[in-house]
Amino acid sequence: MHKIKMIAGLGNPLQKYNNTRHNVGIWYIESLSRFFNLNFKDSKKFSGYISEFFFLQKKIILFIPNIFMNLNGSAIFKISNFYHIHLNEILIVHDELDLLPGVLKIKYGYGSNGHKGLKNLIQMFQKKIFYKRLSIGIGRPEKIQDISNFVLSKPTYHEKKKILKSINHSIHSIFSKNIKKF
Repeated sequence: MHKIKMIAGLGNPLQKYNNTRHNVGIWYIESLSRFFNLNFKDSKKFSGYISEFFFLQKKIILFIPNIFMNLNGSAIFKISNFYHIHLNEILIVHDELDLLPGVLKIKYGYGSNGHKGLKNLIQMFQKKIFYKRLSIGIGRPEKIQDISNFVLSKPTYHEKKKILKSINHSIHSIFSKNIKKF
């Protein structure tokens, strides 16, 4: 965490998407804000919600874009430019089809693995820059043509329970124990 200056959770706006698989990145940010007892400000300037906290004597910005997933990169680019934060200083939290529900994986690279929110992020920064991602598993539908409907649907009760448990476990293990390295 010592090099992270911002944590951004990818997702879609509007109430109807709150509980969908595609919004697990936002679930992570919301859980982190509850852990630190933070409130968000609605920022029209950055097209999203912003909060901040201090960890290991460093300020970390929490950001939830309030625009559709395939445009999340533009909001992250806007706020990172304002605060002079480089892409490699941002932890991007997003849903991952290739992981089972509740499995979390930290990646460091410059790819998108087909994720449209990550594709937009890479396009906005216009460089192949290595960046940090926290991928939260949501599983994969049986048929590839069902992916759009799948990510925009609600997980089952058991899937959601696994996802939320892993989110809370990761937050507690990172922030409660003062792990200095990410």
